[in-house]
Amino acid sequence: MAQAQVIVVGAGVVGLSAALAAQARGLSVCVIDREGPAAGASAGNAGAFAFTDILPLASPGILRKAPKWLLDPLGPLSVPPSYALQIAPWMFRFWRACAPSRVDHSTRAQTALMDLSKAELEPFLAASGTLPMLQKNGALQVYESAAELQASLPGWQARADHGIEFHHLTAREMADLQPGLAPRFTHGTFTPGWYSIADPKLYTLALAEKFTAQGGTLLTAEVTGLQPQEGGVLVQTAQGPQMAEQVVLAAGAFSHLLARGLGDKIPLETERGYNTTLPTDAFDLRMQVTFGGHGFVVSRLSTGIRVGGAVELGGLKLPPNFKRSEAMLTKAQAFLPGLKPTGGVQWMGFRPSLPDSLPAIGRASGSARVIYAFGHGHLGLTQSAGTARLVADLLTDRSAGFDLTPFSPQRF
Repeated sequence: MAQAQVIVVGAGVVGLSAALAAQARGLSVCVIDREGPAAGASAGNAGAFAFTDILPLASPGILRKAPKWLLDPLGPLSVPPSYALQIAPWMFRFWRACAPSRVDHSTRAQTALMDLSKAELEPFLAASGTLPMLQKNGALQVYESAAELQASLPGWQARADHGIEFHHLTAREMADLQPGLAPRFTHGTFTPGWYSIADPKLYTLALAEKFTAQGGTLLTAEVTGLQPQEGGVLVQTAQGPQMAEQVVLAAGAFSHLLARGLGDKIPLETERGYNTTLPTDAFDLRMQVTFGGHGFVVSRLSTGIRVGGAVELGGLKLPPNFKRSEAMLTKAQAFLPGLKPTGGVQWMGFRPSLPDSLPAIGRASGSARVIYAFGHGHLGLTQSAGTARLVADLLTDRSAGFDLTPFSPQRF
């Protein structure tokens, strides 16, 4: 049996970024994925490098909104009744993570990872040949009243404290930046430091192409177990075993299932995200527009206009509820009156989410040869380059100069 130096489990944006970073350190790498590259959440996200999103989803603000949202089965946050009992332990951890002291801790850690990821992004894109796909158009958050803007100010102050640039806007100023908004939106906030990628699926596929062009091996197989061995790790797959000196587990929403076999019970849940991608001429969209009070965004891709977001905590097995996509599209028509709603393609994907909104980055309990890199929630694309740098440091026993303690897989 041939032995690779590194096997990366997962061919999403985090796994492939880590694979490329490992190659850049001179390591031979094999990537194994159950469906192939860009098959999961990396294909259907909003395409944003949301470096200004330093505030965790778990916060006092979400606790105030959650009861109202949960009453609407098609609203920004929902839990299917058939899944409510199963997710109760995760929801309890999420509630505990909303305590102000924990929010402060998570915000500091998230900010550090955002800063690293932003610093690493453009060198990584240049090295992978994907820099022309980067867009720097900023993003616009819109509000339906002065009271709604006022309620958001503590969050903006937290961003200001971390040096993040933003500008509060009047309706007229918003119209100059993004024509076509409904008059119901009276205030807004523009963040110029918000980047995006031309198309997240095409970007992830480009990373896969670069990886194989540099000699990497890409296998399509379901990984069923990781077994530490003398001098390596045995990777069990449905097509037979593979051996590696080290393994990176970056399998997104499926990662915790493999981590259990290494002694780590990580409370990862699945935020099922929905969207509809309309043709490119559906609307003259200048930048991503976030309708925060309604839990969704409209983003401009090279391949279309994507309307999506919201959070459905429903696990991996329930069938998709595309009424959620339809509900967001109906709202988008009302919020952007010129939007053409026809010709769209619906999608649902699994976002891997941990209750404190921080990913798991670090070594497994059962073997120092297995490195975890999963649980990024909405921020997998955003934090992919920074995570890849940290993984490469761990693989090569190089000091990261970065405190990984808040991201420890054993913190739970």
